[in-house]
Amino acid sequence: MHRRVLRCNTPALFLALGLLLTWLSPASVANAQIRILPSALPSVGVEGVLRRGADLEAERKWGDALSHYEDALRDAPEDAQLRERHDVAKIHYDLGRRYHDNSFRRNLLALKPSDALDSYSEILLKIDSHYVVDVDWQHLVDFGTRCVQVAVEERCFADVHLRDASPDRIRTFRQHFDALIRGQTVRSRQDARAAVAAAATLADRDLGIAPTAVILEYVCGAVDALDAYSAFLTSDQLRDVYAQIDGNFVGLGIELKADREALLIVNVIGGSPAQAAGIQAGDHILAVGRQSTRGISTDEAASLLQGPENSEVELAVLTGNEAPRKLLVRRKHVEVPCIEQVKIADPASGVGYLKLCSFQRNTLKELDAALWSLQRQGMRSLIIDLRGNPGGLLTASVDAADRFLQQGTIVSTRGRNKLEDYDYSARQPSTWRVPLVVLIDSQSASASEIFAGAIRDHHRGAIVGSRSYGKGSVQGIFPLSIAGSGVRLTTAKFYSPSGRPISNVGVTPDVVVHSTARPAADGLIPAADADEALNAALRTARGNVAQR
Repeated sequence: MHRRVLRCNTPALFLALGLLLTWLSPASVANAQIRILPSALPSVGVEGVLRRGADLEAERKWGDALSHYEDALRDAPEDAQLRERHDVAKIHYDLGRRYHDNSFRRNLLALKPSDALDSYSEILLKIDSHYVVDVDWQHLVDFGTRCVQVAVEERCFADVHLRDASPDRIRTFRQHFDALIRGQTVRSRQDARAAVAAAATLADRDLGIAPTAVILEYVCGAVDALDAYSAFLTSDQLRDVYAQIDGNFVGLGIELKADREALLIVNVIGGSPAQAAGIQAGDHILAVGRQSTRGISTDEAASLLQGPENSEVELAVLTGNEAPRKLLVRRKHVEVPCIEQVKIADPASGVGYLKLCSFQRNTLKELDAALWSLQRQGMRSLIIDLRGNPGGLLTASVDAADRFLQQGTIVSTRGRNKLEDYDYSARQPSTWRVPLVVLIDSQSASASEIFAGAIRDHHRGAIVGSRSYGKGSVQGIFPLSIAGSGVRLTTAKFYSPSGRPISNVGVTPDVVVHSTARPAADGLIPAADADEALNAALRTARGNVAQR
């Protein structure tokens, strides 16, 4: 069994410590309070994008570089130079994440080489059985080879495995390694296992690197080579995936991003330990315990801030121009709502508004409660705001769309494995007929696009905003038999009711508004003149009421 999940991958910027981590790639999880600025590709061209990317790489800001290249590839998906730099940034970023992951260093690096090889074979079998298209085994091994080549030059890897290796020994190893790989022909899973075993033996002989460490680079490389959304998951990452699906975490209840000299708090979840301690969006964390946060990544911050339930962490927090203050915050279970800001946005016209932040297991329950609350307040038209919604559970988005559609297809999935071919259809009972407006933007992705696409194709409501992200694939979560780890694999593509693909296309609004505004961090809907897209949605919703 595996779970079908849809997520947008937009690397380096987010992190909810409670935890709202994402695979959204270093990228992280985009949310309503975070604006991922699109690539400047149309104005500066590929050369300008490459120059900016080179600057980020030189500063070793691999997450920012990965986000930068991902945005650019949306505009130029076939550009070989952008793809090459993207892959390099991805390898560096993922390596750093692994070596700052306690469960990777504690459990996976302790595996016997034979167990690590068995794990590699298990992953290849799952790819062969479930991945959306046929794979090139040579490519998977070659990508793993690049992971090893990067690793021996990276400090996080060298500090663990190469403390006594001289530059000359490393140079000799690279020469032997290149010669070994050039001599390998990989046409099957069995060939791939044999090639990886030979590479691990060579690294042990030339540099004294534990074979397991090399095999694990091939393990991660095999999955990373597939696409932007497939990934190897350590036991901690797998736990966080399931926590995101359930919408609850143990943590502080804050969303973070790296911000030069400190960690910027982007959002504080209502009812969380952080809110109880007086922490606000816009604050900066200067230190965790005795560890300064200057220059650290969000993944390093995660390892510092995580801990068991009821344990305490000391934070140095800066608010505006005030003097820094020290706070002792206790980690607790945090419930992450998927629906926020449920209110009547225009009492005169009865326009209801709700912000749907993600599609989780409890989305339908929260949606029903919100709709009945708005109904009691006199709702005559409804705006559903999906801006910044990165996705979530496929079934949650289908159930949400089913609340507004009486019949017909909501979404279709198609994969290489025929078990992935399915048409999800609406059922007539419990359908709301209130006039509908759906707000989307460039960070509305995946499950959000299923919802918006179904509403558009069935002419059930107006879509307002800017073109959505264009992430039209389904991922399955597959637990592995070793060390509590797992793998996320793309298993299918999805299509809107009219048969339109979503991948690299997205959903185009009926009313196009280019705006970077977001609902305010304090939870209040901003004034219409501060949010052009919301203003357009309100005009459309008022028109719906007038027509009725």
